[in-house]
Amino acid sequence: MTAQQDTSPSSGGLFRTKTVEQSIRDTEEPEHALKKSLSALDLTVFGVGVIIGTGIFVLTGKVAKETAGPATALAFVVAGIVCALAALCYAEFASTVPVAGSAYTFAYASLGELVAWIIGWDLVLEFALGTAVVAVGWSGYVRSLMDNFGWNMPEVLAGPDVAKGFGFDILAFALVLVLTVVLVLGMKLSARVTTIVVAIKIAVVLIVIIAGLFFVNAANYSPFIPEAQPQPSGSGLTAPLIQLIFGYAPTNFGVLGIFTAASVVFFAFIGFDVVATAAEETKVPQRDMPRGILASLLICTVLYVAVSLVVTGMQNYRELSVEAPLADAFKAVGHPVYAGFISFGAAIGLTTVCLILLLGQTRVFFAMSRDGLLPRFFSVTHPRFRTPYRPTVLLGVIIAIVAGFTSINELATLVNIGTLFAFVVVALGVMVLRRTRPDLHRAFRTPWVPLIPILSVAASVWLMLNLPAETWLRFAVWMAIGVVIYFAYGRRRSRINEPVGQP
Repeated sequence: MTAQQDTSPSSGGLFRTKTVEQSIRDTEEPEHALKKSLSALDLTVFGVGVIIGTGIFVLTGKVAKETAGPATALAFVVAGIVCALAALCYAEFASTVPVAGSAYTFAYASLGELVAWIIGWDLVLEFALGTAVVAVGWSGYVRSLMDNFGWNMPEVLAGPDVAKGFGFDILAFALVLVLTVVLVLGMKLSARVTTIVVAIKIAVVLIVIIAGLFFVNAANYSPFIPEAQPQPSGSGLTAPLIQLIFGYAPTNFGVLGIFTAASVVFFAFIGFDVVATAAEETKVPQRDMPRGILASLLICTVLYVAVSLVVTGMQNYRELSVEAPLADAFKAVGHPVYAGFISFGAAIGLTTVCLILLLGQTRVFFAMSRDGLLPRFFSVTHPRFRTPYRPTVLLGVIIAIVAGFTSINELATLVNIGTLFAFVVVALGVMVLRRTRPDLHRAFRTPWVPLIPILSVAASVWLMLNLPAETWLRFAVWMAIGVVIYFAYGRRRSRINEPVGQP
């Protein structure tokens, strides 16, 4: 019996699957249909737009100074390889199941409804919290630029981080609302806005790389891999496990420090999976989704490696700034004018990150509501713009409020664990769907299955273990809430429960 025959509630129970064919048919219903307007170039731009953000402007200095030294460039290569493993799995699914929802939709087609709900609920947290945190970061860069011109905002309107008490970040709040309007007006408009902003952002990054080359001092690369140092206690869950199983402790710096650094800089790549949420709005998803996912990841990896090499060549890694390494590196060589220029690039970059995270959030919510796991009121598209305007407006307002009152702290790690969990589910789903539906047409096939998916799962779990125990606890609480909602509402209202032929 094939998975296509196992769609009735009685045949699958909690792990009943929704066939690929049914998922695609649902996208053809007029009231639930999204407009197909994106090309491979649009998807690549989206990917670059969401990946290049705070990572390239902040993490480079932190990792070089605390973990890897000049070998930070190698850490970016390692992290890029880990992401590439997941990207190959995403590319196969996105080309085979070109439906909004990304990992949620993929899990529904392969691992069953309960797993799909769990990953969907996980993505809701990941994208929503990520949007809010990035909006707050964007606000900080904008305020920095305003300060350069002598424009100072009242602390009470700069958020709780600045006010040290009650404060509302009016800039972060306004940014999310504006981007919500952009998404409601249509994906093509969103793509055009993103293309312009990404072009500016990449230009800033390239200028930094090219200008920085003239100030590189080869002596700063010695030693390229600094001498190993013990990791501080409490840095994650991995260290004691490695000590117990393999008999040695991971280190900062040294060869092992490169892998420790990779677990940190990995989070600079978070976002390429958001490209998969736009599969349903892509003109030729079978061809363009793999191209968009893999091309954006390759471009960003090259830029990350180049930036890390330049900044560690301009200034000794021991002296790098953790908060603003690129800007401060130019100050160190006597060119402070670049500081404002880089802050401008960072602000521009975070705008697109926020836009695309919000896009991913609304598409996952839309897909879950169309399947009946969330109220179907949110699955109706706008009659003119063909966008899921109801969840976009609802989530946009909620996230704007959260961004206004949220400070950037350890909550951001929830975004990381949510992304890695999604990677694990997608990799497992590729292996399952290969066995249950070998007949499906796959425009792109992940090579060396099951080796690549297994490596992707192992790498993702390894990085998850590097996160603090408090992050795991918060993640478990969020997942528990989601399971309660599924059994109280989603399982009974699921579209799979409907008799054949019923709308």
